[in-house]
Amino acid sequence: MSDLAAYGSLFLVALAAATIFPAQSELLLAGLHASGNHHDGVLVLVATAGNVAGSTANWALGRYLMHFQDRRWFPVSRGLVERATGWYRRFGVWSLLLAWVPVIGDPLTLVAGILRVDLRLFLLLVTIGKAGRYAALIIVV
Repeated sequence: MSDLAAYGSLFLVALAAATIFPAQSELLLAGLHASGNHHDGVLVLVATAGNVAGSTANWALGRYLMHFQDRRWFPVSRGLVERATGWYRRFGVWSLLLAWVPVIGDPLTLVAGILRVDLRLFLLLVTIGKAGRYAALIIVV
C-alpha cells in the first residue's frame, strides 16, 4: 500500500470511528505501524486529524441539529445523550480529554455541542486526548 493510500485510509477510518459508524482506527494504526513502512509521527498526526474531524462533526450535530433528536433517523439515543451529559456536568469541560474513550467519548463530543462549548477550546482538549491515545498506542505496539 502506498503512503498516500495508507494515510488516506487511516484518516477516513479515524474520522468514521469518531462518529456513529463502527470503525476501529486503532487496529489500522497498529497494522500500519507494525509494517514499519510508515513514519510514526505522521501516523499519529493523520489518525488524530481524522478522529478530531469526526468529533467536530459530532459537536456540530449537537450544536445545530439536536432539535431533530426525536426523529427515527437521528444517530444518537436520548439515553446515551443523557449519560454523556451526566459525565460532562460532573467533570466539566475537562471531560473532553476523554473523548477517545469507547462508548462515552463520542456522545461527550455531541453534548459539548449541545452545551455550546467554544469550538476552539473543544478542539484543543479533544486533540490533546486523541493525540495522546494514538501516541500511546504507537509506543505500546
